[in-house]
Amino acid sequence: MTLIKSISGIRGTIGGFPGDNLTPIDAVQFAAAYGTWLKSVSDNGKLKVVVGRDARLSGEMISALVIQTLVGLGVEVVDLGLSTTPTVEMAVPYHQANGGIILTASHNPKQWNALKLLNSKGEFISGAEGELLLKIATEGSFVFAEVDDLGKVTSDTQAIERHIDAICALSDVDIPAIKNANFKVVVDAVNSTGGISVPQLLRKIGVTDIVEMYCDPTGHFPHNPEPLKEHLVELSARVVSEGAHLGITVDPDVDRLALVNEDGSMFGEEYTLVAVSEYILSKRKGATVSNLSSTRALRDITEEVGCDYHASAVGEVNVVVKMKETNAVIGGEGNGGIIYPELHYGRDSLVGIALFLSHLAHKKVSMTELRASYPNYEMAKKKIDLTPGIDVDGILLKMADKYKNEEVDTVDGVKIYIGKEWVHLRKSNTEPIIRVYTESKDAQAASDLADRIISEIKALI
Repeated sequence: MTLIKSISGIRGTIGGFPGDNLTPIDAVQFAAAYGTWLKSVSDNGKLKVVVGRDARLSGEMISALVIQTLVGLGVEVVDLGLSTTPTVEMAVPYHQANGGIILTASHNPKQWNALKLLNSKGEFISGAEGELLLKIATEGSFVFAEVDDLGKVTSDTQAIERHIDAICALSDVDIPAIKNANFKVVVDAVNSTGGISVPQLLRKIGVTDIVEMYCDPTGHFPHNPEPLKEHLVELSARVVSEGAHLGITVDPDVDRLALVNEDGSMFGEEYTLVAVSEYILSKRKGATVSNLSSTRALRDITEEVGCDYHASAVGEVNVVVKMKETNAVIGGEGNGGIIYPELHYGRDSLVGIALFLSHLAHKKVSMTELRASYPNYEMAKKKIDLTPGIDVDGILLKMADKYKNEEVDTVDGVKIYIGKEWVHLRKSNTEPIIRVYTESKDAQAASDLADRIISEIKALI
């Protein structure tokens, strides 16, 4: 079974049996549930929903199904066509819409697709809202519009351009400095909508020497689209052979940003947010936020300038809630997700690129020199397989008590800070495991810490 229905949307592989995979029937059911939920929380009147998609092969089919289902519910649809997740997020308030749907399976391979759901602010729906929507989908309590009340579809082909123009207008994006730096950049857009948006953005902010790799939005991903080191061998080699200052890659829906150094090494997904945050904190003081599984380096550089760092539960919606609570000037997730509230509350690779290049231009150093200027940490990610019936919550409470003399955070599982190291323990909601994430001064130390914690948990069991 590869259909995952959760509070954040529906995700699955294309084809197969309804309820087991993401079939046309499942797409219609979930779109109908979303439209029905919107009706229940919106004032009377014609509803409007913005829909956009990445370039994956099933996108056109899923988009047609979703859009026409909404039309059948009497909803007005603004179709962005090929777009990015942050572009759809910004288009919702621009069109004064009641919500938005992004058709993308993010970093998943080409056989996957998904419906990601937004509220009227262009932000992901909350957990409580998602639970209600799932209930509606399960019950199938849909009432479709009569013929005179059907919705209509209009197109918006300028949304990406508006998005880029808004980035260029930000005071922290220093276009003259970027122009003067004469950056040479290699871009790998995995043949999705980053191929439309990233080169266009680079040209607008003053980068003229651009080497494009896989920037044709065909949906035929040339490699695994998750922007990890093992998938970016070709990009790394091209950066070196072209003598470029850096390489840029984004995932298919352009909300995760990864960077390659001039020597072909990885800047590190975790450090994209660290670098951008250093730049913003040099402009104005304020809080920073990342989730509990992100690098400690953000906390270090934030506290170094006398500001407060806050950790949220894992998940973009939780990061956004914490950013609003703390009035954070910058935040995001360690997977390369930059959230810059001056633009909007959503992970956005495009604004991340513009802010990062502004920072690099001001620093006047190489990528490797910039990376070396930050506290260096390495992570290990392991898990403990459990037998059914084990009291996972009880185990986590015992681990929190065991380390009560250290700094312990129980917002999302248990995170224990041990000096400059940390361990984050979370139970899975989908399988009988405990996830064990650790961070330390190097990869071996992080692995050793994870193994030690795993041994302690097994002793408790």
